[in-house]
Amino acid sequence: MPIAVKLDDLLHDRRMTLTELADRVGMTLANLSILKTGKARAIRFSTLDAICEALSCQPGDMLRFESEAGHAEREQSPVARRKERSTRQ
Repeated sequence: MPIAVKLDDLLHDRRMTLTELADRVGMTLANLSILKTGKARAIRFSTLDAICEALSCQPGDMLRFESEAGHAEREQSPVARRKERSTRQ
């Protein structure tokens, strides 16, 4: 999916657990876990608002657009990336 969720990074930077965030925003731990792992297919604006409020961040701090090409390249092994780059040159 081209939208990456950086919730794990934000939690780490703020020294906050997913459980603590769940308590602050009134969400289940299971739903926040789905969001954190990037398996969520949608997010309500009210949920995004509550998370940003709890983490003192902007939506752009939590979400990042990744092109399909960039996503596929990150999933390749480092050896395969080097081979592909060397054939392009």
